[in-house]
Amino acid sequence: MSHVLDAPPPEAAPDWTVPQRWERFTAGEHARWRALFDRQMRLLPGRAAPEFLDGVAKLDLADGVPDFRRLSERLMKLTGWQVVAVPGLVPEAVFFAHLAERRFVAGNFLRDAGHMDYLEEPDVFHDVFGHVPMLAHPVFADYMQAYGQGGLRSIGFGSLDKLARLYWYTVEFGLVETAEGLRIYGAGIVSSAGESRFALESPSPNRLGFSLERVMRTRYRIDAFQQTYFVIPSFEALLRQTLETDFAPLYARLAALPDLGITDILPEDRVFTRGTQAEAAPLRDAAA
Repeated sequence: MSHVLDAPPPEAAPDWTVPQRWERFTAGEHARWRALFDRQMRLLPGRAAPEFLDGVAKLDLADGVPDFRRLSERLMKLTGWQVVAVPGLVPEAVFFAHLAERRFVAGNFLRDAGHMDYLEEPDVFHDVFGHVPMLAHPVFADYMQAYGQGGLRSIGFGSLDKLARLYWYTVEFGLVETAEGLRIYGAGIVSSAGESRFALESPSPNRLGFSLERVMRTRYRIDAFQQTYFVIPSFEALLRQTLETDFAPLYARLAALPDLGITDILPEDRVFTRGTQAEAAPLRDAAA
């Protein structure tokens, strides 16, 4: 993570949460949310996983920046999750603790009009539109809680970088195999106009079958569209692998293995697409 605060600011609770103060969002910010929402919803049918689109429909996210209290009420009825506001990127232990208690931490600001297409630090649109619809799906909601619980245990193993890769290649930039073809579900893709197209349609990136150990060995970069995406066979399979894995020996094994490059393809990989890497230079979202 970057720009992580060293300590909670004075207005924050001990768990780093702050009041959302939804009433402070302006009419212009609500209009900006609607513009972002409408742009993505023109792109995502036929590209996004059905589970994501179902979550969007159930949570009623179209009208403006969501009020976290009302959003949490709907989400709680579906899967027992809540959305809580935080002042910025929080330390890993705080993040994991919230996930383990079925609370998703979300930024409390919306990007300005000059950054509609790319923002380095996650804002409320990325956090809520990108992440929260999948939390309405019971299996993925359980995966996120299991990730938080595993994160708390991982702190003592010195393997946070490996666990971050699992989050990156599933929660942020994951693809899922469906009967209709590959679909996107990662928040970093579904909240991005450019990467919503690129992840499925560009010949540039590799698209490889998911393996827990493989993913946790693979480096990533944050300044470009992905050069490799990993494809899970189903959300049930992702949860099952996570719950059935004893991470202590896995971390020990990973410590003895070299990291893998972003574009590496191994002989044992299931290859959906062997990318050309023609667009591997740093990219930013193109306007829709």
